[in-house]
Amino acid sequence: MSAAGAALLGPAEVRALAAELGLRPTKTLGQNFVIDPNTVRRIVRTSGVAADDVVLEVGPGLGSLTLALLEHVRSVVAVEVDPVLAARLPGTVAERAPALADRLAVVPADALRVTDLPAAPTALVANLPYNVGVPVLLHLLATFPSISRALVMVQLEVAERLAAEPGSRVYGVPSAKARWFGEVRQAGVVARSVFWPVPNVDSGLVELLRGAPPREDVDRAAVFAVIDAAFAQRRKMLRSALAGWAGSPARASAVCADAGVDPTARGEALHVADFAALAAAAARLPAAAT
Repeated sequence: MSAAGAALLGPAEVRALAAELGLRPTKTLGQNFVIDPNTVRRIVRTSGVAADDVVLEVGPGLGSLTLALLEHVRSVVAVEVDPVLAARLPGTVAERAPALADRLAVVPADALRVTDLPAAPTALVANLPYNVGVPVLLHLLATFPSISRALVMVQLEVAERLAAEPGSRVYGVPSAKARWFGEVRQAGVVARSVFWPVPNVDSGLVELLRGAPPREDVDRAAVFAVIDAAFAQRRKMLRSALAGWAGSPARASAVCADAGVDPTARGEALHVADFAALAAAAARLPAAAT
């Protein structure tokens, strides 16, 4: 689909744009800009986006990844919370990829609060801010069911948690909640040296392929409430960890029995389907006596 290419941003171009805008990257907004064209090409290639995709990009910043995406997809909807960056991005694309400029739509908004976009996204590809990466990912997957797959770059430790399997030392709330939406895997490591300013940690790529929820008789919010309760006290058995959520230790044990889940297990041993079974069982059983 890309009859004309884009002139990607390198270190000199990124710094020149930042200087033009008087920009000092801020940790508050998680601003670390990719300065290596090969890295953004790799992200686009790994994402598997195709010519008919409408890609949602969060935190496009100065446009490094945006330019690389525009070459390969129908359109990019870029959500940017920084008004200065949001205002500059269309100009950057017009200058460096004039033939592709009509494929870009910029939404100046907080990705944690966005609920409406100019086009239904089919894919999410983004370098997510470190400080809100997981909440943004979960919010967007819940809000836009048209997203069939995602490839996001997050702090490496967060990537490992998202992709962790039950029983892993780092399996927890993000791991279980992400799996409500589909299959999750780590898709690579990104060295800190490709960013400006250089962060204190490496980054990781996480791929999610959307699938059907583990069951249809319980809603996502109910399942997420069980997950939160199970991991609030990681070392406790479910019959104790879920006591507050269920209403009493006895009802927690009854819910576990009805769901076919061992009440002496701990949250880190459970798959998202087990949490869904617990939520469904709780909806069937009488409430705890008061």
